[in-house]
Amino acid sequence: MLKIAHLYPELLGTYGDGGNALVLASRARRRGVTVDVVEVTLEDQIPDADIYLLGGGEDGPQRQATYALAKDRALARRVDDGAVVLGVCAGFQILGTSYDVEGDITVEGLGLLDAVTTRGPKRRVGDLLTRVGSRWIVGFENHGGQTELGAGVSPLGVVEEGFGNGVLTGDAGRHVDGARVGRLYATYAHGPVLAQNPWLADELLGLALGRDLEPLVSVADQLHRERVEAVGDFHGAAFAN
Repeated sequence: MLKIAHLYPELLGTYGDGGNALVLASRARRRGVTVDVVEVTLEDQIPDADIYLLGGGEDGPQRQATYALAKDRALARRVDDGAVVLGVCAGFQILGTSYDVEGDITVEGLGLLDAVTTRGPKRRVGDLLTRVGSRWIVGFENHGGQTELGAGVSPLGVVEEGFGNGVLTGDAGRHVDGARVGRLYATYAHGPVLAQNPWLADELLGLALGRDLEPLVSVADQLHRERVEAVGDFHGAAFAN
């Protein structure tokens, strides 16, 4: 059985990122995998699971979620045991070393990623198109933070349209989005990101299941291509198929 834990939907559910759990469950079940999706609230203990999902939220709820996760380090232990984690927007920042919130307050993150988030000069809202090798992530960003990755952390991809984390350290002309360390993924892309990018959902599933997945014919793949092309054409981004 594949167990998916959606963490604190009452706090980190502002942008519909709970849909990521639905996408993972659907794509797994269509391949014959038995799936259990658990919504974990502040009142619950962090359960053992194969995949953990953290979504976006505002400053106050984000801090509540951070403090709750830091209490017993249960998520950190599961990461050490090989669990897959996806953090989106506020979830991304929580996984990092620290992040700033309104009032010039710095909050200590979980430290699962070497990533420091500071408040940018303005809020970044709009389409986000990111190249990940030969593939693409399309989504929508809405955040006031900019995130600097540590030397040992690879960005998830290079931004062709939008802001993402901001400029990559040491490369003033290139913006990046997200991060990946082992089985831990992070991004600023909403959408939900796994609904708009089925290949990424399958990558997470394959890691959690420990095997290559058979192809899944789905309208989602065509919709992904159309969305990438539409965002690229509208914003004049150059991208290859």
